[in-house]
Amino acid sequence: MIPPYLRNVLFLAAFFALGACASSGPAAPTVTAPADTTKAKPATTARTAQAAPAEDLSRYRPTFPAPKEAAPTSAAKVTVTPTNQVNAQIEQRLRDQAYTNQNVKYAQGYRILAYVGLEREKAMAIRRSVISRYPDETDYLTFKQPVFRLHIGDYLTRLEAEQAMLRIRPLAPKAELESAQVLLNKAAY
Repeated sequence: MIPPYLRNVLFLAAFFALGACASSGPAAPTVTAPADTTKAKPATTARTAQAAPAEDLSRYRPTFPAPKEAAPTSAAKVTVTPTNQVNAQIEQRLRDQAYTNQNVKYAQGYRILAYVGLEREKAMAIRRSVISRYPDETDYLTFKQPVFRLHIGDYLTRLEAEQAMLRIRPLAPKAELESAQVLLNKAAY
C-alpha cells in the first residue's frame, strides 16, 4: 500500500506532465464567423462551395438499363361469360350449410353487466327501471351465492353494446361490458 503523501506527490507529477503535454499539443483552431445560412449567397461564396469531389466514384455506382416500352396490342381482349357458376354439388353444400346455420342458437357477443352485489332489492329495482324504459331489451338476473348479477341485452358487436350501454348508464351508473355467449334472434335477420 502506498503512503498517502507519496500518492499525492505522484498525482502532482502526473498533473504537471499532463499540463506540459497540453501546452505542446497542436494549436487551437481559430475562431471563424458562423456560416451564412441565408438563401441568397454572393457569387464568390457559391463558387468556393462547389469544390470538385476528391475522387471520381462514378465507376462504383450501379447502372440500370432503361425500361423497355410495352408494345401496344391491337388485338381486342375477349371476355368469356360464365354460363353455369354454381353446379349441383356446390348448391347442395350451400343448402347443408344453411340448414346447419339454422340450428345455431348462440354466438360470441356482449352483454351489459348492470348490477353486481348482495342486495336483491337493488338488482330488481335496476331491472324494473331498465325494462320500463327499454321493453325490447332482454335481462338475465342470476344468483350465485351470495352475489346477484344483472345482465342486459344480447349484442353481437361491441359497437352495438357500447351504444346500448350509453342508453342504460343513467339507470345503472356502474354498468360495464362483458363478453358472453348471446342468444341469436333469428327473427331480426
